[in-house]
This record gives sequence, C-alpha cells and structure tokens, in this order.
Amino acid sequence: MFTETLGPVLIANRGEIARRIIRTVKRMGLRAVAVHSEADAGLPFVREADEAVLIGPANPAQSYLDTGKVLEAARATGARAIHPGYGFLSENAAFARAVIDAGMVWIGPTPESIERMGDKINARNLMEAAGVPVAAGTREPVTDLSQALRAAEAIGYPVMAKTAGGGGGIGMSVAHDDEALAKAYEQAARAASRFAGVSSDALDGPAVLLERYIERARHVEVQILGLPDGRVVALGERDCSVQRRHQKVVEESPSPGITPELRERMLAAAVRAGETVGYLGAGTVECLVDADKQDFVFLEMNTRLQVEHPVTELVTGLDLVELQLRVAAGESPDVRVEPGGHAIEFRVYAEDPKRFFPGPGMITAWEEPVGDGVRVDSGYEAGTMVTPFYDPLMAKLCVHGENRTDALEKGRKAVEAFVVEGPKNNLAFCAELLDNAEFVTGDYDTGLVSRMRA
Repeated sequence: MFTETLGPVLIANRGEIARRIIRTVKRMGLRAVAVHSEADAGLPFVREADEAVLIGPANPAQSYLDTGKVLEAARATGARAIHPGYGFLSENAAFARAVIDAGMVWIGPTPESIERMGDKINARNLMEAAGVPVAAGTREPVTDLSQALRAAEAIGYPVMAKTAGGGGGIGMSVAHDDEALAKAYEQAARAASRFAGVSSDALDGPAVLLERYIERARHVEVQILGLPDGRVVALGERDCSVQRRHQKVVEESPSPGITPELRERMLAAAVRAGETVGYLGAGTVECLVDADKQDFVFLEMNTRLQVEHPVTELVTGLDLVELQLRVAAGESPDVRVEPGGHAIEFRVYAEDPKRFFPGPGMITAWEEPVGDGVRVDSGYEAGTMVTPFYDPLMAKLCVHGENRTDALEKGRKAVEAFVVEGPKNNLAFCAELLDNAEFVTGDYDTGLVSRMRA
C-alpha cells in the first residue's frame, strides 16, 4: 500500500538535500526521481537517483523554480509524489496546490498551512491569539518610513526590521534609533520587493515587520511533526545561534542555553502552534530566547524540512524524511521521543572563512571524515564544480557524542580530517569556533560570530 501510494518519488531539489532524500526513498523500497539543471548534471545526486531528468539551464528560475517543468518531469516519469526538500519550491503554496491538483501526493504540509505561516505578520498574530508568546511588534505591514518611525516609538528601541514574507534572515537588521531605522527599513523594503518579484518602484509599499529586538538573544527552534490523526508531536529543540549575517552556520541539540523548565514551555508552545494551523508533516517553530531572563518569543514557522534536521535525527534516532513519507501516505506512526547524547552540525560552505564571501570553483580533493558518531551529508565530491548559481553549501558535517564535551571533541577531529581543496571553504572557521571560549562553554548568543569577526 505504501509503495503504491507514493512511488516513484520525485525530489524537486538538488545537492546534499536531494541526495539525502534519495537515500531514504530508496531504503524504503521506492523509486527516486531526480530533476537537475545543466550545471548540476555531474553531481552525485543525479547519478544516485533511479532516474534523472534535465529540466533547464543553470538559472534557477528556468529550472528548479520552474513549476511547469518540474510537474512535466513528474508526469513523464510516472511520479506519484513530490518531495520539495528545503528552499526553492518547498514553501510555495501555489506549487503544493498544483501538485495536489495534478493528482500527486505533496510531501509537506497543506497549502493552507504554508500560506498562513508564510506571512510573518499573519503568523505572529495567529500565534498571539493561540497564546504563544510573541515579541512586541507591528500587527499590520509597515509600508513606509513614517509608519515605521511611529511604530518604533510605540514598540521602543531597539527594534528588528525584516520582510513580512520570505525567510532565512534576508533583509533583517537592528535599529537603535530613528537614523538607524531609516537604513534598516530601506534594507528590509528592498528585500521585501525582491521577495515579491517586483521592483520597489512598482509597489505601493513593501511589507515590512518591526519587532522589539532582544539583546543577547539565542535562536532556538523546535522540530514538530503533525500526524494525520490530528496529533502534533515535538521532537526536541535545536540551538541555531551561531550565525553570520543572520544566516545559520552551526546548530546543536539539545540547546546548552536553556533550562529544562524553559525547554518544556517551548516544546508545549510549538505543539500549540502546530495545532493552531492543523499542521501536517515535519515543520519547525523558531523562537528567540532571552538568555538572561530565560524566556522566549515566537519568531516564525518554517513549513518544510530544515537544513539542520540531522542533529534532531542523531539525538532521537528518528529518520525525519521517512516520517514525512509515512505521514504523506496517510500513516500516523507511533513516534516515541527518547533523546540521547548531544549532536552538532557544521555547515561546510564554499566561502572564505574570514568575510564569508562565496568562493565557487572546481573541487580537486574531497575527503570526508569517518568514525563513530560522525555523519556527513554532502552534495559534492572530487571532480565536481561548485558553481555560483546556487547556495554555496557543500556539505553538513555532523557529530554525535555522549554529551556536549564528547561532541565538541569529535567535532574538532572531524573538522581537522575533512579535506576540501579547490574552492574556498569555511573549515578553518569551524576549527576556530571549536576553540572559542564562548562557544565551548555554551554561553553564547546570536552575536558570537560578529564578535569573532569584529
């Protein structure tokens, strides 16, 4: 029944996440279909799929983001289901609806859930109504600077300005006064215009959200799983506070910066958030934690699989992609969460380790670390090219230890053993981080990398 419902599964993504999904799909006895651009023809995920379809040139708009080409590939290969991975079309409600309308299974939450949580202001208001803590902020989109200044006066500085739609920290910045807010608003407005796919001149006003900024905040998120029988299960939390330019670089579970009492409250709030939108499948409730007050507020909800999902898998022993597939097939698996040990993920990027600028190029040497408690989810190998067309993430180096001290030591050895030659890479930064006193003690916040690179 399971294979009849889902197989074959088309993976509408690329690189390491496509390769990781293919692994579980094939283990479950299903055929895996890959789609790829011309630039990605030589990557491992194309070779490892049971079938691969070329859908366009390197430009994502003409390949991975072209819903017509993806659906055409699904029909041509007889795919019964589509897994979007993360990024690209994963949080595109219109695409999810098109997949369902085409008679295929969408491996993700309902289009309605995606829409309700995709707009940060709407999501914030929903969560507030459901009793989930939220930061003081705007309840409606701010569409011009004068509005922003009035809102900031009411909220109180410092404030965070960000786009009302989209994710990944793009366009976010902090303002401590009116002058800084003018710059922050302009940055967020430009990002909002790009996200909307139009120029700022064509908009009556870009949608920007203002919220009270928490000094010395930690970014902690809760992995949830919504089941067809209506239950929402919390699978633990991940600390994602090591960030550069509001983009995550290192994640760990459990968070070393929250108390058991706060953890319990956050997990309960995440379940409530999922129940509020009738959530189905794997999703993440992101929060900001006031490290000093040991309190938290809702940040946003990501209606997809996260880049950092392996740390949850390592501490729980669960396969989140398998759970996604089972839920999509209508099953309500008996999920038992018994976390053990400590896991850390290091994102290995093709970027310079000082200023974090992308550094694509041909990989001339690639040697992944191995050993007990070491996992590498990679999208490349020696002889492949990291092109400038996509996110420069090459691999995710994950370690799992009996406790945090053990995981840190395994991380040091694994980072040292990982060999990447050709493109620039941030392994030197990972090694530096593992010797940083703040990180080693666990007493760090989202400003850690900025302090390291002052």
